[in-house]
Amino acid sequence: VDGKMCGSDIGRTRAPQATGITTLDDFLKASKIDKAAVAAEAASTVPKPEKKPPAESEEKNPFCVLVCGGGNAAQVATAMFALRYPTIAVSLYADEAAKWKEALGDDDYELTLDTGKVVKSKPDDITNDPSVAAKADAIVLAVPSFAHGQYFEAFAPYMKPGTLVACMPARSGGDILFAAKLGAKAKDMVFMGFETLPWACRFTEWGRKATILGTKGSILAAVTPPAKFPQAFALMQGMLGVFPAVTESPNNLGISLRNPGAQIHPGVMYGRWCPEKWDGNPVDEKPLFYQGVEEFSESVLMGLTNEVQAIRKKMEEMVPGLDLRDGCTLHQWYLDSYAGQMTDDSSLRMCMNTNPGYHGLTHPCQDADHGKFMPDLRYRYLTEDVPTGMCFNKGLGEILGVPMPMTDKVLAWAQECIGMSFMVDGKMCGSDIGKTRAPQATGITTLAAFCKAAAIEPVTSVPRSLASPNFKVVFLRHGESLWNVANIFTGWADVDLSPAGELEAIEAGKCLKQKGFKFDVVFTSVLRRSIKTAWTALMHSDNYSMPIINSWRLNERHYG
Repeated sequence: VDGKMCGSDIGRTRAPQATGITTLDDFLKASKIDKAAVAAEAASTVPKPEKKPPAESEEKNPFCVLVCGGGNAAQVATAMFALRYPTIAVSLYADEAAKWKEALGDDDYELTLDTGKVVKSKPDDITNDPSVAAKADAIVLAVPSFAHGQYFEAFAPYMKPGTLVACMPARSGGDILFAAKLGAKAKDMVFMGFETLPWACRFTEWGRKATILGTKGSILAAVTPPAKFPQAFALMQGMLGVFPAVTESPNNLGISLRNPGAQIHPGVMYGRWCPEKWDGNPVDEKPLFYQGVEEFSESVLMGLTNEVQAIRKKMEEMVPGLDLRDGCTLHQWYLDSYAGQMTDDSSLRMCMNTNPGYHGLTHPCQDADHGKFMPDLRYRYLTEDVPTGMCFNKGLGEILGVPMPMTDKVLAWAQECIGMSFMVDGKMCGSDIGKTRAPQATGITTLAAFCKAAAIEPVTSVPRSLASPNFKVVFLRHGESLWNVANIFTGWADVDLSPAGELEAIEAGKCLKQKGFKFDVVFTSVLRRSIKTAWTALMHSDNYSMPIINSWRLNERHYG
């Protein structure tokens, strides 16, 4: 009106005046812009060289992907990425590449997605020649963790600066192994360690057809150096698609300590086949692996996970500001990974015993006389997970001076089973130490050397938004629900607010406005009665600009 934003319908717009903002100071406050902090940051920032605008299309900006391996995950990744990008499959295992190339011939690879859709694509090449790494913008390793070093070493002479190397999964110490194998070139590369594979998948016709059985909703990943996470995230999320959502883990050490295979597989094997529990004779039937965990095996697993937590605690004490939140207990890992699937998640043992995904899975065994069975004590649960997982934990614990009696016991038994020497007299100095992910395998024996290799630096400051040590937390109960009215226990049932509940949320908002509350962040459950209560209260308290985070962990206690 007369050139001013003051018309009768201004409240229906995004104009600052719609929320009562009429001065620059008010606008900066509402936008959470700190003038002094912005000025200080600008003064301390080195000007970046101007970059040319990006090309208009992928054709003008070719992006080449290398996928390593020939198993289920490698074939699925190759087929998926080849739909959009020049993609080369590389296998250094025996003559696997030649066999795959012959099996596919001139045909397209057929991939059935978990949506039922069938897509066809063809890799640009299938080879065992490591020099193709010179063409790669991204290298994805979907091979067993014991083979990572072989690929790093083979690719090192050919990789160009800025190449993203993503390990799915990285297991323990993947970033340190990468740095050791690439030497001085590692500083010019980007390493991305994933907690797990993006999909559950299997090939239905080797070398020609595969099926994605399920796609994970989200997966954790960490980047070294951490400053490169936005770049690495953009590339990998673009390659994977909408799902799984790549979630940032603060550092690769958190991914390493989170590795469940380093504890579960050797621990359960020890719990069933150690001299305390097994007499060495054949058994009548194959014991259940996860669902067969009993009190003794659980005590072994609890000992292992508690020792890893002691490592985490010591590292966080020794390195100010180091965030190892993702290096969680085994029990928490199950709660994070299988929420809602287990019928009893009250303890680690119950999580394993009642997980339907483990139904019928048995210990690895070999046939014995008279229809009986002997344990396969050279199965990958020991031959892979001990050197690439447990040895990392023990090696770091040794550097930190953390006592690890349960790890010592299981490791001593496991190395004897697989005929290798990693630990001697409680120290990681055996003749086969070089075949492990223990820090000592690359000559690391001090905390300073470990932190340097892992690109871990003390955090001397905190983000400006968290600089104040004092926070005020407001707890708001959801409004009356329809089942509250009917006097029915609700739990996780996703019922709506009653009309009275909607009015309660409005009144709560008015109360918050009267008290002058302005929020930085809001948390709710994933249930609509809480979400609608939050939205309504925020609107009526003039709180519009802040993140709202929904988590199932804030759901009500479930019943049944």
